[in-house]
Amino acid sequence: MECKNCELRQRQYYCAVCIKTHLRDFRLQTNHFSSDRDEHVARAYRAFKSIESGRLQIRAEIAQVNRSLEQLLVESLAKVRRDCESKRDRLRTLRETIAQRRRTLNAARLLPPQPHTLTKESQELSVLSQTIARARSGLVQELVEVFHVVEVGGRPAVGGRPGARGEWTIGGLVLPVPGDVRRYPPDHINAVITHTIHFLGLLTFYLGIKLPFDVSWSCRRLGVGMPWIGAGRGSESWAKWTAKHPMHLTSKPSLASTSSSTPSPPSSPPSCTPASLADSEVPEHAPAHARNQSFTTGLAMLLYNVCYLAHTQGVEIPLSQAGDALGNLWAVCCSGELGRRSHSTTPLLLPPTPPSFTLDFAQVLQATTTSPARAARIRPGRSTQEAGIGRTRSEHIVEEEDGWDVVELGGEEGFG
Repeated sequence: MECKNCELRQRQYYCAVCIKTHLRDFRLQTNHFSSDRDEHVARAYRAFKSIESGRLQIRAEIAQVNRSLEQLLVESLAKVRRDCESKRDRLRTLRETIAQRRRTLNAARLLPPQPHTLTKESQELSVLSQTIARARSGLVQELVEVFHVVEVGGRPAVGGRPGARGEWTIGGLVLPVPGDVRRYPPDHINAVITHTIHFLGLLTFYLGIKLPFDVSWSCRRLGVGMPWIGAGRGSESWAKWTAKHPMHLTSKPSLASTSSSTPSPPSSPPSCTPASLADSEVPEHAPAHARNQSFTTGLAMLLYNVCYLAHTQGVEIPLSQAGDALGNLWAVCCSGELGRRSHSTTPLLLPPTPPSFTLDFAQVLQATTTSPARAARIRPGRSTQEAGIGRTRSEHIVEEEDGWDVVELGGEEGFG
């Protein structure tokens, strides 16, 4: 309160009753707030008890995650350190290698000029290839003489008259074009085709050429049994002809020849023919048309092989001349590129058949099956001398009605 004389504020004074009143109010408020405090503490304690177990589990999980993180951090850091060490070592090695190469290069620059070794080796390889080509050419000439591949008959163009082509023979036997196959007995066809297969096999062996179609033998030995032909490995259109087809005819007489007065003796099948070969494909008891079609397909495969062989030796055979197998082989043997390219020696050829060989097997097969056929046929029992085969085509061939299993050919286009 303020002094009325000096007007200074002085300490306040209370009476005992006021002090008691104030103390009582203070105690009442203290008791009220204490009860509220106790209630809130009890409520908080109960709430804390409800989350105590979850809190401990979360803390444990947090601790485990922290330990895993620390372990992963340590492992990653160790891995990074190892990678850095390996890269550092590799970098050191590369630097040493580069330094060594630089020293070698500098030393090489100080050397006097040397002859090109690669050029010398290339020249030696070229000389070796030419020697191999000459050796192959000599072997092929001897092969032609051994098999006696010659052209008989024919005449040159004289006085404005057109020349006539003769017939090609091998071993003294005429190999007809597909259109004239039925003009010869089955034994003749089998013999001349076997000679041609042997000649072609030796020729490709000498030249190192891989043919599209492979020839196998019924007795599983080279040259023993009956020849069969089928496609080898390849990715072209001809590679789908994987089935084996016969390269021989059967002299089994038909019903007409059986009823004739002089039947020909039945031929016995080879005893060594295994069941794994294409006997199951064209069995003996199959219809004659099926056997003839299979033989025609095999003959087309043989002609396709000859055309591909000619292509490898620089001789291009058109489709119209693909049926003259021996004539085409003679052109191969007389080629100026004979023996220079091969599948086994340098310069290497592409596997059969390359894109540069445009002749398609389907075209050869179609031309073979549509070759014109002639009505004249020879009795199977007649010999080559009796029929006049092996001399010229100008000699008369007697037409007979007795039949045998040959290729049934027809049409107006083909090799004929």
